Amino acid sequence: MTLATRRRGETIRSHNATPSATWSSGGGAYDEVSRGILDAIEHCIERLDPPRGGHVLDVATGTGWAARRMAARGCTVTGVDFAPDMLGAAEEMAAARNLDIAFDLGDAEALPYPDAAFDAVFSSFGIMFVQRPEDAAAELARVCKPGGRIALATWTPEGNVFEMFRIMKAYMPQQPAGTPPPSPFDWGREARLTELLGDHFDLAFERGTSFYREPDGQSAWRTFVEGYGPLRTLAGKLDAADARSLEREFVAFHDGFATDLGVCVPREYLVAAGTRR
Repeated sequence: MTLATRRRGETIRSHNATPSATWSSGGGAYDEVSRGILDAIEHCIERLDPPRGGHVLDVATGTGWAARRMAARGCTVTGVDFAPDMLGAAEEMAAARNLDIAFDLGDAEALPYPDAAFDAVFSSFGIMFVQRPEDAAAELARVCKPGGRIALATWTPEGNVFEMFRIMKAYMPQQPAGTPPPSPFDWGREARLTELLGDHFDLAFERGTSFYREPDGQSAWRTFVEGYGPLRTLAGKLDAADARSLEREFVAFHDGFATDLGVCVPREYLVAAGTRR
């Protein structure tokens, strides 16, 4: 068995250079963030129902949690991401488990694959953060074979991940005047996913709740500030007083979901699954 990463050398679109560096900063520590959404990843894989031996593309693979789970089910898996440090960790983790997964550096808005290259395409809480949703959606359709499957898991705009981002947003620099960037949480609306993908896929939807468990809010802070690129980058740019304030708010938010055994945060998401026309 050959365990290797095929770096395709495709350039990351210029407007994605900063997001690439931001997400990549979490490196291998991002795997612990993915561990916290494993229940939702499994849900999305079940609804994809990838064919054994079929070629599946995991878009925005991160450190490769979903890619590893699908490879263990007998799929031929390719993971693609624009975050090189996370890809390096994904490669190492797959190799340690003797899983033959190809991990490619690539931009979800301009995937480095030919038309109809995959039997199924998948993304769990990744593609929703692209800068140009229409481009990314068109790419998902382009690389999926007719009759092939798609499944996406995305955070909803009324859920607790959105509330966590509201805390972070209060510490981010003001956006320049003009058209605001698209909200990633729009991908958590059925109407928006139908708008993006409905011309090419017959879609169905199902809601779910992921339960994020930690001993306490401080543990959640450590997990995210070490491995979640947007929070890690934001905290690193703040002065000491603002960094402490952000930490207090982040910890208090998670401690608001305390149980007798720790914290358990319900995080609502949407699964969209269907077939390529």
